[in-house]
Amino acid sequence: MDHYNTLGVSKTATPDEIKKSYRKLASLHHPDKGGDTAKFQQIQTAYDILSDQQKRQEYDNPMPQHRGGGFSEGFNFDGHGNPFHDMFAQMFRQGNGRQQPQQQAYRTSIWVSLEQVYNGGEQSLQLKTPTGTHALSIGIPKGIPDGGQVRSENVLDGASLIVEFRIHPHLKFNRKGNDLEVNHSISVLDLIVGTSFEFTTLSGKTLEVTVPPKTQPYMQLKLAGHGLPILNSQSFGDQIILLKAFIPAIIDQSIINSITQSTSK
Repeated sequence: MDHYNTLGVSKTATPDEIKKSYRKLASLHHPDKGGDTAKFQQIQTAYDILSDQQKRQEYDNPMPQHRGGGFSEGFNFDGHGNPFHDMFAQMFRQGNGRQQPQQQAYRTSIWVSLEQVYNGGEQSLQLKTPTGTHALSIGIPKGIPDGGQVRSENVLDGASLIVEFRIHPHLKFNRKGNDLEVNHSISVLDLIVGTSFEFTTLSGKTLEVTVPPKTQPYMQLKLAGHGLPILNSQSFGDQIILLKAFIPAIIDQSIINSITQSTSK
């Protein structure tokens, strides 16, 4: 499967281009909107790999080249995969008369929504191990970042479990750390005379947002404390609303008169 072809992007696509294409395709093929589940899973898998820098490099270069000096790339000297390091470590353990036991650890990743990051909760998964397939319930920490990992000890037969959390891009909200950003279209006339509008936060709460008269286009309004929970704290980030101005196709004369009176004050 060509993951680039699945997302409809080139191999030189930037992370933003990959995310933009994913959002469009995910919205189009989402099962909740009548889309094909298999197609959606293909799109999800492609994004999971291409959005992760390390996974993308491994996908683009499945056969690493040998390095000079007669050693393959698998031989390095940082203690990982180094045959001499392993040999000396084993001799050292034997010399001490005992060998330190190594705790086994399983790794897996799960995809969660931005709503789940806000509310927390649990998600079930199937973990395959040499002893079979195990059904587990994983707690979702509130405010967990994309790529964040949580380690749980003694999950299966004394082994630990490391879970990496991947977060689906949201169709409305764009996450920036603990803050949430969203675009809001507004008439230039409303920017001039002032207005208000209702805004629904990620938590589902509806707020009335006031736009003061003579507000400049592309100004940002901040709703303090209405962003994402900050991990391991009781605080929250902010909700940022970017006002994107447009010119109405039809402008009533009474509105023009109102604007004239407003700007003359």
